[in-house]
Order: sequence, then C-alpha cells, then structure tokens
Amino acid sequence: MKIIWGIFKRDMCHATRNVIAVIVSMGLVVVPALYAWFNIAASWNPYGNTKALKVAVANNDKGYKSDLIPVRVNVGETIISTLHANDQLDWQFVKSDKAIDGVKSGEYYAAIVIPKGFSADMMTLFSPDIKHAQLKYYLNEKINPIAPHITDQGATTVVNTIDKTFAKTIAQVGLDLASSILHYSQSPQMAEYMRNLNGNLTTMADTLSGASQQVTSYSQLLGSANDIVDSTGKLLASATKAGKQAQNALKQGKSGAASFTSAGANVTSSVNTALDQVSGAFDQVAAKVNKAFDAIGKDSDTAASQLTTLSEQVSSSESLYDTYITSLNHMHESVEQLPDSDSAKQALLEAIDREITLLEAAKGDSQKLAQQLKDASTQVTQDTAAAERSRKEILNRITSAKQSISNVRDDYATNVKPKIDALASTVSTLISQTDSMITQLSGTADDLDDVTGDVGTNVTSIRSTLGAIAKKLDSSAATVKELITKLETGGNAGDGNSDGGDGDNDASSSDSGESDELRALATANASTLSTLISAPVALHRVSVYPIANYGSAMAPFYTILSIWVGAIILCAMLKVTISDREKAHVLGLGDTLQRVAGPSGPGNASRWGLRLDHEYFGRYAIFALLALLQGTLVCLGDMYFLGVQANHALQFLAVGWLAALVFSNIVYTLTVSFGDIGKAVAVVLLVMQVAGSGGTFPIETLPKFFQMLYPFLPFPHAIDAMHAAMAGSYGNEYLLDMVYLALFLIPSLLLGLVLRKPVIRLNNWVSRNLESTKVM
Repeated sequence: MKIIWGIFKRDMCHATRNVIAVIVSMGLVVVPALYAWFNIAASWNPYGNTKALKVAVANNDKGYKSDLIPVRVNVGETIISTLHANDQLDWQFVKSDKAIDGVKSGEYYAAIVIPKGFSADMMTLFSPDIKHAQLKYYLNEKINPIAPHITDQGATTVVNTIDKTFAKTIAQVGLDLASSILHYSQSPQMAEYMRNLNGNLTTMADTLSGASQQVTSYSQLLGSANDIVDSTGKLLASATKAGKQAQNALKQGKSGAASFTSAGANVTSSVNTALDQVSGAFDQVAAKVNKAFDAIGKDSDTAASQLTTLSEQVSSSESLYDTYITSLNHMHESVEQLPDSDSAKQALLEAIDREITLLEAAKGDSQKLAQQLKDASTQVTQDTAAAERSRKEILNRITSAKQSISNVRDDYATNVKPKIDALASTVSTLISQTDSMITQLSGTADDLDDVTGDVGTNVTSIRSTLGAIAKKLDSSAATVKELITKLETGGNAGDGNSDGGDGDNDASSSDSGESDELRALATANASTLSTLISAPVALHRVSVYPIANYGSAMAPFYTILSIWVGAIILCAMLKVTISDREKAHVLGLGDTLQRVAGPSGPGNASRWGLRLDHEYFGRYAIFALLALLQGTLVCLGDMYFLGVQANHALQFLAVGWLAALVFSNIVYTLTVSFGDIGKAVAVVLLVMQVAGSGGTFPIETLPKFFQMLYPFLPFPHAIDAMHAAMAGSYGNEYLLDMVYLALFLIPSLLLGLVLRKPVIRLNNWVSRNLESTKVM
C-alpha cells in the first residue's frame, strides 16, 4: 500500500507542477461535463418547440348539403378554422400547388391537401354506398429523421379533429331537431291539435257505443219476430182443430167472411208488391251509396248530390209502409167482424197488431236512413274521415232496414198470411160444406211448422252474429276511450301538471318518466352533449414515476455517456504505464533503475518489490480521482445548473461515482493491457452501448442482437439506476442495478491483475511490429 501511495503522490505532484498541467487537469474534468450538459440542454424540450416546423394545408373542399341534414356541411372550412387556433405546428395555409411544390423543395416538412369532395364523401355515412373520406398527405422524409414522425402526429391531430367535428356536427343537428320538436309539441298550435283530436276521438267513441246499442236493439227485434212466428204457428194449429166448430159461425157471418177474404187477398198482393219494391230499392240504394262515396275526393259535389237524391228516394218509400199498414188495418177491421166465439180471432188480431208494430219499426229505420243520407251529403265536402264513417253507418243502416223488411215479410208469411189463408179456406169450406177445408188447413199447418222451424234457426244464427258485432263495437269504443285517456295524460305530463287519480298516475308513470328524460335531453346544452357524443371517452393520464421534462428523461443517457467519454479522454491524455525513472524514485533508488536482463516495461522492478499490481493500482489512483471528479461535476451540474429532476440527489451522485470508477477502470485496464488497441476497443464498446443501452429507444424495439447483448453492457444498468434515483425505485430496483454495475469490475480487475502477464508479451510483440512500419 505504501508503494501505491507513493506512486499516487508523485503523479499528483507532476499533474500540479505548472499552470499548463493544472489547466489540462481541469480540462479533463470539465470536458465530459460540457459534453453531457450541451446534449441535455439541446434536447430539453424538443417536442414543445414543434411549432417552428412548417406544415402546409390546402383546402379544396366544396362542401355538402342534403335533405337529411338541412345545413351546409363544409368539413374543410372547419379544419382550417381549427388549425388556425392550433400552435402544435407552424401551419401554412396555401394553395394545393404551392403546398406540394413546397414539400418537394424543402420549404415545408409536410403538406395536407383536402380534396374537393371531402365533405360529400364523409356524408356517404347516411347512404348504402359508404365511401371513406381521404386526406392527401405529402411528406419530405429526407430533411430530418425525426421531423416526419412529428408531422405525422400533426396529421393524426387533423384526422382526429375531423372525426370529432363530424360526429359533433351530426349529434348537434340531431339534438337541435329533437329540441325543436319538443318545443313545437308544447306550442299552442299543438295543444289546439290535441284538443281537436280528443274531440274527434270522443265523437268516434260515442258513435261506436251507439252502433253497439243499435245492433243490440236489432237483435231484440229479431227475437220478437221469432215469437210472432211461433204464435202464428200455434194460432193456425188451433184454427185447424176448431174448423168444424166454426162452420155455423162462418155461415152466419158469410157476408163478413167474403169481405175478409177479399181484404186478405188485397193485403197479400199489396204486401208482396210493397215489400219486394222496398227490398229492391234498398239494394239499389246500397249500390248508389258506394258509388257516391267512391266519388269523394274526385267530385265531392256530385257525390253530395247523389246522396241527397238517395235520401229523397228513401223518404218516398215511406208511402209503401203506409199502404201496407192501411191494408193491415182494413184486415184488422174484417177480422173483428168474425164471431167472437172463434178462438183464432183474437190470436189473428194480435198477430196483425204485431205485424203493424214491425212495419212501423221498419218505417222508422227507413226514416233514419234517409236522415243519415241527408247528413252525409253535407259531410262529404267537409271532412273525408267523417264521410267514411257515415258510409259505414249508412251501409249498416241499409242492412238493418233490409233485415227489418225481411222480418216483416217472414212474419207475415209465416204468421199472418197462413192464418188469413186458413181462415179464408175455412170460410170457403163452410160455404161449400165440403171437408176439403179441414185437409187443406192441416197441410198448411204442417208446411207452416217447417217454415217456422227454419225461420227460428236463422233468427238464432243472426242474433248470435249481431251479439258478436255488438261486443266488437263495445271493444272498439273502449280502445278509443283508452287512447283518449293516454293522450290527456301525456298532455298533462307535458304541461308539468299531475292528475288527482292515483290509478292514472301509476299507469302513466313510465311514459311520464320517459317524457321527462326526453325533455331533459332536448333542453340541455346541445353543444356540450354533442361534444360528449363526438368524444365519449377521455384519456386520463396517470403518471407512474413522473419525469419533469424530456431533458430530464434524457439526462441519464447523456450523463452516463459523458462519464465513459471522460474515461477515454483520461486514457488518451494520461500515461497508463510508469517509467523506469519514476519506479526508481518510488523505490528510493535514485534517478535510474538499475538495468537487469530483459526489456524494460511493466514488472521489470519486481525484484525490488514493485509488483505489477502495485504499478496497476498506483497509476490507476489518479485516473480514479479524476474520474470521480468528472462524475461529481456532471451530476451536480445536471441537478443544480440544468435543473434535471432528481428526487434522490445523493443516490443520483452515487450512480455517477460508481459509473466513473467502473468505466475508468474498464478503459484503463484495456489501455494498460492492449495499449492503443485497448483504446480502440473502448471506443467500440462506447458505440455498441450507445446503440444497445435502451437510453433513447426501449430495448424491446431494438433488433434481436441488441436485446441479447443488453444484459452484458454496463450502460443499461447505470442508466436504470440513475432513472430510479431521479423518479423513485420499485422495491430493490436501485440496489440491484448498482450491484450489477459494480460486477463489471470483476472481469476488468481479472484482466488487469491476473491475465496481464501473458497479455504484456502479446502487447509488446504487437507494438514492435507496429513501430516497424514507421507509420504507426
């Protein structure tokens, strides 16, 4: 240790012997720091100064307007206005020709050209044939290797701006439209429309209910007619049995019977003629009604005139009913002339009275039909929907009237006429005193039983159908009333009022909630909502071990690189071997080391106690001191001159000190062992570590060779340790990196202390051959 210390003291004396030596020594310490500081300062915030990069923008967009979105859309103008407020790059707004030529000449780093149909292509989103809108992006890649990546970010910003602006525009138009619809739905005009609609629906519901009641009444009328048929059959049956008993009474009332027979024949003829005319007239009326209503919309005046004519024709048919009723009244008078002892007399009178009642009901149906035709003639020119309803009601009324006539005819044929014929035949038989009258009455009664049976079956079927129709009409009326209730509830919800009925509130709670949500959406700020829709996901950056700036992020790489460069400079400026004169002074042998057999060089003073390890550590001591000064200066300058982030300053300095010792020892050992070749190897190692250290790009992005080489280089471990000292360490990350860095001293010391002897002979042989060239 004494010898090592002696070598170090003499080296320090020589390094400070004169001013030039001191200046050179200071330069050896300062130059590596300057190298690191210059690079760190130059890269302090490169991405914050991209606004000096010129990028041309040319807008040729002609815009687009459609019926779907009633606004003119020009995405190109939106892009230009947005870029005017963007200072990420130096945007130059020029014509397309100048933009392209500027990229070629190098005036602009890149150019973005918006084509003519850009907006139109974007709006194909709403058509079956979707076409992607494309920007033309021109890039000059030879000017600078990093500039294209920066301008690419600018182009990406433009594309993102377009996407967000387009989505925002579409969303805002939709929200504005929804808001307009909501405001219009709350306007007085819409309230008036809703009142009119409710009124019309109420009228419709009442009409349906009335139609249901009418159908029910017709069904009841058919039931009464069926009773008449049954009564008439029973009456004729009793008349047949009492035929013989009535012979004496018929002889006494011969003159009355003759008149009765004449009246019955007249009535039968008039009934058949009148009912056939009325039934045929109703068929004609139904056809003309359909023809008149079909003309609505084409010639409403003609349709109205036809309906008026039909109303008058139906009114004129009332005289036929009067004629029939008059004939039945005459028949009633004739029957009253029969003897009171005849049991069939009272039944026939009741049947005639019932027939008269049915005729009066049928006459009433005709009168109502005439009035409906008259009302419809005034509606066809006013309300088409109401006219259509009247059409259905009129056709239903015609059907009902025809059915009433059919009932009257059936009732007459099955009840009244057989009784009349039976009585007339009885009278004729009594007068002629023949028994054929009894047989004829019996056959007539049998035939009448078959007829009444068929009529009863048909009446039952018709009544069943009418009952179903009545139920459907009631159901339709209930549906319309329910619709009215919902419309009223919706209108109250829109006005912000609430009804007192709990049931209504419960039934409309869901609709009311949806209306409130729609109202809240439509009345909200459309711009804010459209912005949210255009960019629904926001990126929230959470920095783990944050670094203050890009310069601080690059400081470990440049600091470690400068320490290695400083180690090379030391070996280039300082001698790594000890002269024989210095060895003699250290050993106290005077100015000259006594010559011994063999060449001069390392290890030639071992016989006096100066071993190779003494020479190695003795001369390395000054290298280690200057390397520590280099590491200290560059680290302190990083923290307190440049302001590099260092959360753990002492750990930051410790990394610099350890790196200085390790790097200086490696370069020193290579130079001591291999001379100038060792210096070249140190430079090669420097180049390899610059590429494969992961200081600029992540090691995972490098080729496979560098990824495999990564663990066997000191740079990556030193840089990782310095990063941990700057931003914080995860677990034992810092200590492990420091240990890995220190482990590189083992192969270096092994080469310098153990493997040096055979290497010395090799190095001497190489040196002699190089000197023999007289050039190297």
